[in-house]
Amino acid sequence: MGGESGAPITEAAKTAAVESDEERRAALLRRITEEGGFAFVSSVEKAAGGDLRAAEAAREMAWEQLHSGPWHEVVPAWRDAYAMACLHVAELRAGAGDRREALRALDMGLIMGGPLLRRDLDEAVHRIAACAEDEVVADDGCADKWREGISNNGDLAEALRILPFKSLSSRKVEKQPSLSLETFICDYFLHDSPVIISGCIDHWPARTKWKDVAYLQRVAGDRTVPVEVGKNYLCSEWKQELISFSQFLERVHSNNCPSNLTYLAQHPLFDQIQELRDDIMIPDYCFAGGGELRSLNAWFGPLGTVTPLHQDPHHNLFAQVIGRKYIRLYPASASESLYPHTESMLSNSSQVDLDNIDFTEFPKVENLEFIDCVLDEGEMLYIPPKWWHYVRSLSTSFSVSFWWSAAANPSEGA
Repeated sequence: MGGESGAPITEAAKTAAVESDEERRAALLRRITEEGGFAFVSSVEKAAGGDLRAAEAAREMAWEQLHSGPWHEVVPAWRDAYAMACLHVAELRAGAGDRREALRALDMGLIMGGPLLRRDLDEAVHRIAACAEDEVVADDGCADKWREGISNNGDLAEALRILPFKSLSSRKVEKQPSLSLETFICDYFLHDSPVIISGCIDHWPARTKWKDVAYLQRVAGDRTVPVEVGKNYLCSEWKQELISFSQFLERVHSNNCPSNLTYLAQHPLFDQIQELRDDIMIPDYCFAGGGELRSLNAWFGPLGTVTPLHQDPHHNLFAQVIGRKYIRLYPASASESLYPHTESMLSNSSQVDLDNIDFTEFPKVENLEFIDCVLDEGEMLYIPPKWWHYVRSLSTSFSVSFWWSAAANPSEGA
């Protein structure tokens, strides 16, 4: 096997890498000991000797530490410790022939664990997932349901019946085909002006592959993902669950109950599942302003998912890979008239429910100007920082958001 330069990896280099890994793990266990985690260290040592019950116990101890208080107060070493325990559980589960439980343990390590053992988790996923490459995925009519879900609401008049007050009656978001980077920066980025860009993601493998439910099940079906269940995150009935991607796909094409509406929202899925990451590309527009990509998130769900009116601090390029979405936008200058929540955790979200506006309680909204659009399959929408936006899916929909920060604020020059 060769490295990136084409030179062979020497035995000395391999030995050094192994020693480095052992040193990282030993240093982590010393740190956990300093935090009082003697029982965890003892269980990990037994797990390394092949004791599955000890591995499970270590994982449970680390899990309790992750939930001992607010997330930002969790000692980072305990996140790495959780990842370490997940690796031990996965190794022993896989050795016993339980591939699905092994993958679930690794995914939990990727989702909840720290960065120290990230590479080890990724390599373990690759090894275990490779064992299932020849498995045949049963159809059971899923492909037909999937295509039907994607094609929902092709009729705009039908879509209007479920959209908020005054939808598509005001000014539309400007649409441009295949903008040059220079034109995007000069005409939109520097002016904090939203724009729809078409014809720029047609070459993505995702544009065809993600329409094939058998492909999605094959590359991601056994992977564990976090989902939101309920109308939206501002509703009291809303909750979060961890389910397999196959279970998620089943909910997407069989969803008949709004209270059980399942949405894979704002999740760094592409950090977790490399096969899906390989299906998309980072658009050049995301390098406008000399900044850097902050996050790359998936927004996958059925007809009817809603992200309530809110604003984000970063530049956002929202790519509609599969299906269609309705999006309404208000400029940052309208913030006061959109009644942001006063609690700090929700201060970027509006109290106004656009699907059921109470004009008595929120009178400033009634005549407030906005722009909106139906974002069609294959289009991208640029949303400048602090612009308020509401999003509703009009079909089964897979979207990808690219958040980036600029080196300079556009209003101050770039």
